[in-house]
Parts: sequence; structure tokens; C-alpha cells
Amino acid sequence: MTINVTVWGENVHEQTNEVVARIYPDGMHNCITEGLNEAEGLNARAVTLQDPEQGLSEETLENTDVLLWWGHAAHGDVLEETVDRVQARVLQGMGLIVLHSGHYAKIFKRLMGTTCSLKWREAGERERLWVVNPGHPIVQGLGDYIELPHTEMYGEPFAVPNPDEVIFISAFEGGEVFRSGLTYKRGNGKIFYFRPGHETYPIYYNEQVKTVLKNAVKWARPEGSRWIDSSPNIPADQAPNPVEIKGEGLHKPGEEGFK
Repeated sequence: MTINVTVWGENVHEQTNEVVARIYPDGMHNCITEGLNEAEGLNARAVTLQDPEQGLSEETLENTDVLLWWGHAAHGDVLEETVDRVQARVLQGMGLIVLHSGHYAKIFKRLMGTTCSLKWREAGERERLWVVNPGHPIVQGLGDYIELPHTEMYGEPFAVPNPDEVIFISAFEGGEVFRSGLTYKRGNGKIFYFRPGHETYPIYYNEQVKTVLKNAVKWARPEGSRWIDSSPNIPADQAPNPVEIKGEGLHKPGEEGFK
């Protein structure tokens, strides 16, 4: 079965920074998309912040099984209605993969319910992402670790809720460590946060990083039926067992409640 993937990129640094433009002449979003499309069964396409409806219309999300999110400079430009649409689809079952500086994206902070803050340093130092959950589907095809020669450092504490699973822990040349691969479940949807991806380094060309993203998409795909959050008022005469109405209430049978 084909997994339909949408790669969302804010597409700002590619237009404003000559280093990023040189490394990713077609944009990071297109580089990530091309890597995903190498895998059989994945049908990935790229959208950007500059597209109509910020690239994430109801129609686009309706036809997305897994959404990848890369943002950095323009988190504040993402409209609340865009976040609302994405959140609704995650709760229904769409997978969400949040990349690198997307930890500060509005959608990630809303789903986590925390600030998602961390330490950081931009010095081009070595990073080793140690696989700490070797049986997990996301790390299949990897060795003990991924080594990236030049990255931006992210350091603990990472102000996110305790994850369901920790997949990677990074060790940096400067001595810091970071939980670089985390999974969560929100509603019916799976979420994977993956740390590497600073825009001034060619990280999304790395074959092991591409393997992680392909595996993550397959892991995050929807399972089972779509969950629609409707919160209906069930009249007493429609209860599975007989119910005698006792006393008075705020609402008439079938009337919508307060939200």
C-alpha cells in the first residue's frame, strides 16, 4: 500500500542565506522529498510556507498519511488556523515527523504542551547519534550509531514531556548530550521528533539520515480507522442499557454541549 507523504518546509533560509542556497539549491524540502521517494511504496511531495494556505490546505492534509515538518526562522508566520488543521489530522491518525529546529514549531509546542526549549551551539562539531532502541522499526538498517562530522549542537535539558520511546541519544564533540529521537502518541496519530538537520550542513544527503526518515514514515503511517473527535451528547433512550432520567439538566436530549 502506498504511503502518501507531504514534506513541509518554510523555505526561508534557502532564499536569504547563500550558504544554505549553495548546499540545497532546490530547497531542503525538495532534498528530503527526493530521498523519501527512493523508497518503494512512498509517494512524497513538497509544499512550503509560501504556497496557498501555507501549503497545508484541508485537501492536502486529507490526502496526507504522514507529514514531515521543517521550520526555523518563520515559526511565527505559521497561522493558527494552519496549526488547527494539522492538529486535527494528527489526532485523527496522520503521522507527524518534526525535524531539527521544528522543536519550536507551533504545532509541536501545542502537541507537547511545553516550551520545547533546549541549549544550542553553532560550531560545526561532530555528532554521534547512538541507537538506544535497536529493535525499533525506525533504526532498522543502521549500525550502533550515526556519525555526522559537522552539526549544530543541541543540549539537554530538552523541555518536552517524557516520550513514549527514546530512539537516539546524541553525543557531541563539546561534551553535551541530547535525546535526538523521541516518539509520542497524540490521539490516533504517531509523532517522531528527529534532531539532525541544521541548514548550513548537508545532513539530508546523508544515507543513514535518509534511512531514518524512510523508516520513520513507514512507522508513523496511520493504522486502523480514522478517529473523529465529535463529543456527541447521547440521549438516554439511545444508551446501550436502559437509563431512567433522574433530575434536571442543562441540555436537552441531543443538544450540543459547551466547548
